[in-house]
Amino acid sequence: MLQPGLEFPGRAFSAADLDLIRDIARDFSNLSLTELSKTVCELLGWKRPTGRLKYEECRAFLEHLRDQGEVKLPGLRPVGAPGPRRITATPESDPQTPATGSAGDFEPLILHLVQAADRRVNSLFKEYIDRYHYLGYRIPFGAHLRYLVESLKLPGRYLACLQFSSPAWKMAPRDAWIGWNAEVRKRNLQFIVSNSRFLLLPWVQVKGLASMILSLATRQLARDWQAFYGCQPLLVQTLVDRSRYRRTCYKAANWIHLGATQGRGRMDREHAARGQAIKDIYVYPLCRHVQERLCSATPPAFVEQDEE
Repeated sequence: MLQPGLEFPGRAFSAADLDLIRDIARDFSNLSLTELSKTVCELLGWKRPTGRLKYEECRAFLEHLRDQGEVKLPGLRPVGAPGPRRITATPESDPQTPATGSAGDFEPLILHLVQAADRRVNSLFKEYIDRYHYLGYRIPFGAHLRYLVESLKLPGRYLACLQFSSPAWKMAPRDAWIGWNAEVRKRNLQFIVSNSRFLLLPWVQVKGLASMILSLATRQLARDWQAFYGCQPLLVQTLVDRSRYRRTCYKAANWIHLGATQGRGRMDREHAARGQAIKDIYVYPLCRHVQERLCSATPPAFVEQDEE
């Protein structure tokens, strides 16, 4: 039996909360998992500053409760093979003729925000990541934004993909560098965004381009995240597999190296999961005095609005 006070991405759940979730899962077992997640969010008031429901986080929490034997979610998973959804590669994502030179040859660069409504671009982003990124494509956790990078000197050809999403709940070097305690972290973790995917497409061999893209992305991210989620991020973080990459682009773009992970997953609260790659932690402040601001900031109150 789970104990009251259970925490999951920035929220603590009381005994009454957990009882309500169990009742909803039992009484509305005919709903889809997304519908069930939205119902739980509505009743618990689990929302973003914009007023939108945090149903992606809620869905992950429901799956966590199911795995702990606390709730049953009958008939909520789609029929098909278990595991991540498969991405089918099409000729659109086939390798292209090499792009070579130096970063200045490709200015100006444009970051196109990938929207789910644009099916072609949305599918192409997923194909690129699944086909050419060593981690493949996974549905990002929580809030997220995705970009395709284009040079106006090569119209219609994309050079890179970026994804920003919700950060890991705990990260010892990051949390020590910020200097916050558990209570402040729970309140203000939403001011941090994770660069969870960065892919320079394999036929792009342009010196200095990766660091240029990172600099452009950090400037654009703050206003886009504010527009979508009603919260202006103060810090961006990323994890870099040191066995695969030299990390030069983050250093060249003035990201700060804080240390390394301990080889556990983002939700490993019991310290049981081992064997994952050790990754270097880099951060990039989006404001001055970022540590002080992360400790003292007040999350914006949400504004009621209809769900789409």
